[in-house]
Amino acid sequence: MDESEESELRNPFPSPPSHYVKYTSHNLKLLETLRERAKDTADVASVDQHEVLSDLPDVPPWPLAQLEKPRVDWILEEGHYSVFGDTWFVKETIPSLAELGGHQLYPPDPSVDRRPALLSIVRSLLVTYSNLTGAIVAPPPPPSSQVPSDWQRYVEWITVLAQNLMAAANDLRPVQARGNLERMMQRQLDLRREETKAIHTKCDELESRLQNLRTAALEMAPKQNAGTLHETSISGVTITTEQVLRWAEEVT
Repeated sequence: MDESEESELRNPFPSPPSHYVKYTSHNLKLLETLRERAKDTADVASVDQHEVLSDLPDVPPWPLAQLEKPRVDWILEEGHYSVFGDTWFVKETIPSLAELGGHQLYPPDPSVDRRPALLSIVRSLLVTYSNLTGAIVAPPPPPSSQVPSDWQRYVEWITVLAQNLMAAANDLRPVQARGNLERMMQRQLDLRREETKAIHTKCDELESRLQNLRTAALEMAPKQNAGTLHETSISGVTITTEQVLRWAEEVT
């Protein structure tokens, strides 16, 4: 791959690959014919296409096997694939510090307790920082000295320790996300239970009021049959006996 093609792949909006012009209807038909005539051969690329397709016109000089679709089984076997110059893994995993080329100081196995190693890293970080403050105030070495300064070694070691702490914290991201999701779902469940409890309380209150209305309507019924129209006051609203009876009949 030359420099121009590599820069094109790094472009945020790359152009289509240059070989897309090969996917013509004629070339695809040639590929299908090649498959039919070479069906006894497992790999089409190993067949001499010019000999097999000698009776057909316009056979391209480049291999027709280039038009084959990507082999998914190969991608799954290798575990990664390339798109626009970048490598993507089939299974999304968080690479360890050692896989990234760093100096890992804690156990790579997540099932092993890492707390002792992380405590040692923190203690070493504090001691190194204390030594760094002492090295800074120390007089510098003579110009002719080839020995590196102590503060440089301390800074490099602090960098390694900090990388280990950050990598160990990143390994806990899935656990943290799972815990946040559980708390969020539990909060939603509690809110729905509170809303359901409030609805049941309101329904009980309405049923109690309706029962009082039914009782008051039954008590007023004999008086209404006698031809007397009575009025009553409920919650500060004056209603007639006829209205109460009509409402009680509708809700029941």
